[in-house]
Amino acid sequence: MTENTLEREVFGKTAQGETVYRVKISGGGLTAHIITWGAVIQDLRLDGHDAPLLLGFDNFDDYPAHSAYFSATPGRCANRIAEGRFTLDGHTYQLDLNENGVTHLHGGHDNTAKRNWTVVEHAADRVVLKIVDADGRGGYPGNCTIQATYWVHGNGEFSITYESTTDKPTLANLCQHAYFNLDGRDDALDHDIMIAADHYLPTDERQIPTGDIPSVAGTPFDFREMSPMKQRFQDGEQVLYDHNFCFSEERTAKRSVILARSNNSGVSLEVRTTEPGVQFYAGFKLNVPVPGHGGRRIGPFAGFCLETQIWPDAINREGFPNAVLRPGEVLRQETDYIFSKN
Repeated sequence: MTENTLEREVFGKTAQGETVYRVKISGGGLTAHIITWGAVIQDLRLDGHDAPLLLGFDNFDDYPAHSAYFSATPGRCANRIAEGRFTLDGHTYQLDLNENGVTHLHGGHDNTAKRNWTVVEHAADRVVLKIVDADGRGGYPGNCTIQATYWVHGNGEFSITYESTTDKPTLANLCQHAYFNLDGRDDALDHDIMIAADHYLPTDERQIPTGDIPSVAGTPFDFREMSPMKQRFQDGEQVLYDHNFCFSEERTAKRSVILARSNNSGVSLEVRTTEPGVQFYAGFKLNVPVPGHGGRRIGPFAGFCLETQIWPDAINREGFPNAVLRPGEVLRQETDYIFSKN
């Protein structure tokens, strides 16, 4: 089945006049709508569960105006790079400082989450999108071609594969920036979560890793057994999670690393990934002035992110996973989000 035989609707127009398309995929008890802007998963539903599984908007114009990377694909290098600076093969590069003027975040101000992708394949249960991040865009060397494959199948499985290539040595690290809410309530704090990580990355005031890789044992970052998201305190205050949890020092074969569950709806989410880390962000900064799906308010803790990826600022930290992509190589990043309902 080709792209031309399946529905592709106009969802909006960018400020530059580009048409943003929306396509539908379904399979395995899941139905998803994907838009070309940012390779965003605009909506995701599970059979037998009325509420959306992800935060998002019903109208396109709200995405460029108000989205906090809702279900987008930021790149070419997700997460943070200290001072937006790195050295590769003897050359020093300065990237956009798009976070408070001091940090490079998610690829810069016009990163891949904020531009229009192209649909290159569309079947009933999958869609493939593509974008070329041009040489020099955001300060990055090389033309980097990125392809995203979204596939719903099996028993509640949403599989995402990112493949990146380049014509010059560069950095590359994609992630899916979905905000999950498994019960449709105003906040997601009444969820339990397990993160199979023995170590995590402390950060400084800029949210840049300090370089230490301590054990989670005896800290509020120990989620190795199912635990409530909201009942974590340090020095009498609730811990605000926006940290990388470390699964391995390099990319590996895909394995199960996370389990989340709503105590209200009975919906569970298992995450399997090839990636060496996950950025667990509890959504505490959210305060969106327009409603999300179905008129729901998007306030603090409305959803949580599980950004499977290479560790942040890896290029500048000895002992962190490799974030360099070279010509002739293919960076393949795979993550499965598996939903079920009791």
